[in-house]
Amino acid sequence: MKTYDPQAMYSEWMSQLSNQASLQDWMKPAAAFTDGTIMDTLKEIGAQISPATLGKLQSDYMQEFGKLWQDFMISKVPDFSDRRFSSPDWHQHTMHSYSAASYLLNARFLMAMAEAVEASEKTRQKIRFAVQQMIDAMSPANFLVTNPEAQAKLIESKGESLAKGIAQMLADMQKGRISQTDESAFEVGKNVATSEGTVIFENKLFQLIQYTPLTKTVHQRPLLMIPPCINKFYILDLQPENSVVRYAVEQGHTVFLVSWANPTEAMADVTWDDYIEEGAIKAIHLAQEISKQKEINGFGFCVGGTIISTALAVLAARGEHPVSSLTLLTTLLDFTDTGVLDVFVDEMQVQMREQTIGKHGLLPGKDLASTFSSLRANDLVWNYVQSNYLKGESPPPFDLLYWNADSTNLPGPMFCWYLRNTYLENSLKVADKLQVAGSPVDLGKIDVPTFVYGSREDHIVPWQAAYASCSILNRKSKSKNRFILGASGHIAGVVNPPAKKKRSYWTNDKLGADSDAWFKGATEHAGSWWPVWAEFLAEHGGKMIKAPAQPGNADYQAIEPAPGRYVKVRAD
Repeated sequence: MKTYDPQAMYSEWMSQLSNQASLQDWMKPAAAFTDGTIMDTLKEIGAQISPATLGKLQSDYMQEFGKLWQDFMISKVPDFSDRRFSSPDWHQHTMHSYSAASYLLNARFLMAMAEAVEASEKTRQKIRFAVQQMIDAMSPANFLVTNPEAQAKLIESKGESLAKGIAQMLADMQKGRISQTDESAFEVGKNVATSEGTVIFENKLFQLIQYTPLTKTVHQRPLLMIPPCINKFYILDLQPENSVVRYAVEQGHTVFLVSWANPTEAMADVTWDDYIEEGAIKAIHLAQEISKQKEINGFGFCVGGTIISTALAVLAARGEHPVSSLTLLTTLLDFTDTGVLDVFVDEMQVQMREQTIGKHGLLPGKDLASTFSSLRANDLVWNYVQSNYLKGESPPPFDLLYWNADSTNLPGPMFCWYLRNTYLENSLKVADKLQVAGSPVDLGKIDVPTFVYGSREDHIVPWQAAYASCSILNRKSKSKNRFILGASGHIAGVVNPPAKKKRSYWTNDKLGADSDAWFKGATEHAGSWWPVWAEFLAEHGGKMIKAPAQPGNADYQAIEPAPGRYVKVRAD
């Protein structure tokens, strides 16, 4: 399955931009594309479309195309709705409106063909994804010759918009990524990742930050936060008004946070076992030792949730039960439903990674970034091609998109283990099937009150997959699990502070095996789910004690102020 990295996107885009014939081909009836070549290609991958279905699709398409052509011949502006073509420029001129309408018709037909393919679900998903990538790339909004907004800007600015757009494109090509925000507006530790704290431990895998109390008294059990290692930690600490870290500190919790190292060649042989033993388990023991508490509150976000859950299962196998509660945000433990990411994972692709970096090497952060961008190509790629390059507009500053562009590498051995044993073979959920750090992994042995959160529009961790964790954890006492569903996506659903009074969330205390049944019985509440989580943490945080006067202890003293050095290492 082809994925689009920024360099390839630019090259392909520039080629198409200079090729009038290819744009004219796209304007032709899409039914003409369903020739023997496409049918032969489908046969090669073990797929087909029944002649009856194909005939019906072609017939319906030709009727719609014929009507569109008749309207064009009498200069009747077609009616269509798509936010890419919402500007009046697309609706006031027959040629441009016809361009957009015929593109949308072709796109609908091609996606209908993809949906009609008879093949395994995995093959059909790959076909749908590939077709959608092509459709998104060929939008007339992506080319100067067919974008009336860009043309108007070019005339209005007397050519300056195009000159600036070309300059911005060349700068992005040098960076190897599309600029989604004004990166010069942010600096880690200055106006993002600003919560006051101290690094009190470090090894080659992570730095441990202890945040400065904001209340005179705190809960005796601290909160240990483990973010994903595929991104920088400060998605949890963007700015004071939307910081999950600061919110937890304000609620009277002593917060420890793992800041993962951005791997370089020195970490090219690091394994999943290392991330569990020398990463999560080490952080758990440090939080216990420094707080002098037998139990702490555990927290994992995305892959960080998978890591801390694995670590707790390993510790359970060793007879240790170090947490009084566990919070899992948009986390996969059961990888049955991995959403659109499934198109990137099959035996062939995993073997290729294992052969190249499975024993030694790095997965470059730009590879991960381009993969995630391709999942939402219109929003994260072509939107910026249009504004930055065709119109010469500079992207505005946005903290979340600055974080999104701050990529991290991954050690090859760790990544390949994770890819095979979770996404490909879904072994993590099977009790005792895997050995990690010398111990059998049985997630069902995690027996503590658990707060599981999913985002309804999450395309990385489908909320139903997050919900599936409730069937794995607390095997003997399912009532200890609580599931909360928030509105929006993987990041925006999580980073939703109460003060903003945005979005909503759903609750239902009746947890069963069927996620759809849970949702049908759920109650929607306006606003943020954070206060519900705060109540959960307070319930398991223990009694209130005097806030610590200093971070760390005699053995683990201040190394440097938060956010530390590790988070400032760039992958590029």
